[in-house]
Amino acid sequence: MSDALTEILRGLRLDGVEYGRCQPSAPWATSYPAQEPARFHFLAAGSAHLQTPDGEWMELAPGDAVLLPKGDAHVLASKPGIPAVPVSDLPKRQLCDGIVDLQCPCRDSSNLLFFAVMQFNVDRLHPLLQLMPAVMRTSDLSSSEPSIPPLLDAMMREAEMQRVGSGGILARLADVLTATIIRTWVEHGCGTATGWLAAVRNPEIGRVLAAIHLEPSRDWRVPELAKLMGASRSGFAQRFVDTVGETPARYIARTRMHKAHQWLKEGQRVALVANRLGYDSEASFSRAFRKIIGAPPSHYRAKSA
Repeated sequence: MSDALTEILRGLRLDGVEYGRCQPSAPWATSYPAQEPARFHFLAAGSAHLQTPDGEWMELAPGDAVLLPKGDAHVLASKPGIPAVPVSDLPKRQLCDGIVDLQCPCRDSSNLLFFAVMQFNVDRLHPLLQLMPAVMRTSDLSSSEPSIPPLLDAMMREAEMQRVGSGGILARLADVLTATIIRTWVEHGCGTATGWLAAVRNPEIGRVLAAIHLEPSRDWRVPELAKLMGASRSGFAQRFVDTVGETPARYIARTRMHKAHQWLKEGQRVALVANRLGYDSEASFSRAFRKIIGAPPSHYRAKSA
């Protein structure tokens, strides 16, 4: 994997929002609506089927884990064809270590599922997130990454023993496993990808893209970026357009507005976001934001509030 892609991946984090477990009794089915955060499911014991966002069913075996990085709508069920209950309709009981227990209508101790809701530290418009598939399954990646089976084994042991503090350890293992899933996909699952990923893998252009993504708030100038690539200003600009498909100025503007989009959804005031990005006024920032995102920043700030 190129140094540039390593740097971009290093800056990508998943922060756990919620962790939980459930022990449903067959027949059962739970629907999960589309949402902004990613979802993670781990089948510690029993059996389950996942209906993917495209409607296909995939059978999960004990020890299987799946990550839905874009938070697409999906269903988990004991088998296909069972009417699904929305997950929001299931009451939750707080357990120790910040874990919740989904109160299924009927409980079966032979079935045990662990789940997590996770928030990326970058906006979902980030090109790496846009390239990710709707579903990533560990059994599809284990042959490429030797650390995945031991992580799954450790999760299985913690889930089965239910010792003091096991919930917290499971949560941390889930964090590590999801990061490993993403890294493995980047290294092995998308090796033939073109477009943005191919541009990042380019040794010269990749350095420039990594710098922009790691510091989107910085006031990048073409001479500075050309120096990073080791080229003249004119040679850099043409090479960038030929490889990335747009001018450096346009790419920088999109990256900055995607970051602004994320900050606004987190609840930051428009004036603060404009200031963080170096704009002299809210009006000039709002014009730039609307031109790229397609809606005024106040729209996303209002939704957050």
